[in-house]
Amino acid sequence: MIDYRITPTENFAEKTGELVSLLEHTREVTLSDLSDLSQSELDYLPDESGNSIGSLLLHIASVEFVHQIVSSENRDLTESEYLKWRTSLELGDKAREEIQKNSLAYYLNELCQVRQGTLALLKSKQDSWLSEEKKWPNGVPYNNYYLWFHVMEDEISHRGQIRTIKRLLKSGI
Repeated sequence: MIDYRITPTENFAEKTGELVSLLEHTREVTLSDLSDLSQSELDYLPDESGNSIGSLLLHIASVEFVHQIVSSENRDLTESEYLKWRTSLELGDKAREEIQKNSLAYYLNELCQVRQGTLALLKSKQDSWLSEEKKWPNGVPYNNYYLWFHVMEDEISHRGQIRTIKRLLKSGI
């Protein structure tokens, strides 16, 4: 059952625990939309420039992974990390060709593995870390709180796409 309260999460600093509560709620709602999807439904492309549900799920995981690195290690992806996540980060033609024929369990495992890393990272941080400011290469400031808000925002946006694809599948288009 999904909990519809935003509360501090045990074993996390107060604001960080509230962020975890938001991240976990977002994920629970996403997962509730995925039950019983077949491989062909996960691979379905709504049009020639669209993304499959499977691609969107890997994209959600890849964005979260990138934000772990940026927010905790203040660096870009290594070459091997980029090789692993590039296609799901960028989506497009390559993702339409390569991200397919995976089971729902595969995508759920990827999401779970990345989330475990996120929870370990956030558990190690104090609330003041959320406010630490940095600057993008173009000079625009941001903080860690914004980075993790963006992880949620990205997942919620792609969940909307997933729901649209599921409606198309149900309508037989």
